[in-house]
Amino acid sequence: MPMSRTEIATESAEKLMNQLCKHWAHKLEVEQGDTDSRVVFEEGSCLMQVEPGKLIVALEALEEGSLDRLEGVVDSHLQRMAGDEELVIVWEN
Repeated sequence: MPMSRTEIATESAEKLMNQLCKHWAHKLEVEQGDTDSRVVFEEGSCLMQVEPGKLIVALEALEEGSLDRLEGVVDSHLQRMAGDEELVIVWEN
Protein backbone atom coordinates (compact mmCIF):
# COMPACT_ATOMS: atom_id res chain seq x y z
CA MET A 1 0.00 0.00 0.00
CA PRO A 2 1.62 3.30 -1.06
CA MET A 3 2.14 5.76 1.80
CA SER A 4 3.10 9.41 2.11
CA ARG A 5 3.78 11.64 5.12
CA THR A 6 4.37 15.27 5.95
CA GLU A 7 5.07 17.34 9.07
CA ILE A 8 3.63 20.84 8.80
CA ALA A 9 4.99 23.53 11.12
CA THR A 10 2.00 25.46 12.47
CA GLU A 11 0.65 26.76 15.73
CA SER A 12 -2.86 26.10 14.37
CA ALA A 13 -2.55 22.31 14.09
CA GLU A 14 -5.57 21.49 16.26
CA LYS A 15 -7.73 24.10 14.54
CA LEU A 16 -6.74 22.86 11.06
CA MET A 17 -7.43 19.22 11.95
CA ASN A 18 -10.81 20.09 13.45
CA GLN A 19 -11.83 22.19 10.44
CA LEU A 20 -10.86 19.47 7.98
CA CYS A 21 -12.69 16.78 9.93
CA LYS A 22 -15.81 18.90 10.18
CA HIS A 23 -15.63 19.71 6.46
CA TRP A 24 -15.17 16.09 5.38
CA ALA A 25 -17.61 14.57 7.89
CA HIS A 26 -20.49 15.61 5.63
CA LYS A 27 -19.51 13.08 2.95
CA LEU A 28 -16.75 10.82 4.32
CA GLU A 29 -16.18 8.52 7.30
CA VAL A 30 -14.34 10.54 9.97
CA GLU A 31 -13.02 9.36 13.33
CA GLN A 32 -11.77 12.20 15.50
CA GLY A 33 -10.12 12.45 18.90
CA ASP A 34 -8.58 15.41 20.70
CA THR A 35 -5.17 15.12 19.05
CA ASP A 36 -5.65 12.65 16.21
CA SER A 37 -8.10 11.80 13.47
CA ARG A 38 -8.70 9.48 10.56
CA VAL A 39 -10.58 10.30 7.37
CA VAL A 40 -11.50 7.47 5.00
CA PHE A 41 -11.59 8.25 1.29
CA GLU A 42 -12.72 5.87 -1.45
CA GLU A 43 -9.11 5.27 -2.51
CA GLY A 44 -7.31 5.47 0.84
CA SER A 45 -7.15 7.20 4.20
CA CYS A 46 -5.69 10.28 5.87
CA LEU A 47 -4.34 10.18 9.42
CA MET A 48 -3.70 13.46 11.22
CA GLN A 49 -1.92 13.96 14.53
CA VAL A 50 -1.51 17.21 16.45
CA GLU A 51 1.82 17.77 18.21
CA PRO A 52 3.20 20.96 19.74
CA GLY A 53 3.97 23.34 16.87
CA LYS A 54 3.06 20.92 14.07
CA LEU A 55 0.46 18.82 12.32
CA ILE A 56 1.57 15.39 11.12
CA VAL A 57 -0.36 13.99 8.17
CA ALA A 58 0.02 10.44 6.85
CA LEU A 59 -1.74 9.12 3.76
CA GLU A 60 -2.31 5.51 2.73
CA ALA A 61 -3.65 4.75 -0.73
CA LEU A 62 -4.72 1.67 -2.66
CA GLU A 63 -2.41 2.55 -5.58
CA GLU A 64 0.29 5.08 -6.49
CA GLY A 65 -1.96 7.25 -8.68
CA SER A 66 -4.47 7.54 -5.85
CA LEU A 67 -1.70 8.64 -3.48
CA ASP A 68 -0.78 11.55 -5.75
CA ARG A 69 -4.44 12.59 -5.94
CA LEU A 70 -4.90 12.35 -2.15
CA GLU A 71 -1.79 14.47 -1.58
CA GLY A 72 -3.28 17.16 -3.82
CA VAL A 73 -6.70 17.03 -2.15
CA VAL A 74 -5.31 17.20 1.40
CA ASP A 75 -2.76 19.88 0.45
CA SER A 76 -5.34 22.17 -1.18
CA HIS A 77 -7.82 21.76 1.68
CA LEU A 78 -5.15 22.49 4.32
CA GLN A 79 -4.02 25.61 2.44
CA ARG A 80 -7.61 26.83 2.18
CA MET A 81 -8.35 26.17 5.88
CA ALA A 82 -5.13 27.95 6.92
CA GLY A 83 -6.38 31.26 5.54
CA ASP A 84 -3.57 33.84 5.74
CA GLU A 85 -1.11 31.42 7.37
CA GLU A 86 1.34 30.10 4.81
CA LEU A 87 1.85 26.36 5.19
CA VAL A 88 4.90 24.55 3.83
CA ILE A 89 3.80 21.04 2.89
CA VAL A 90 6.43 18.60 1.62
CA TRP A 91 5.23 15.03 1.07
CA GLU A 92 7.69 12.19 1.71
CA ASN A 93 6.95 8.72 0.30
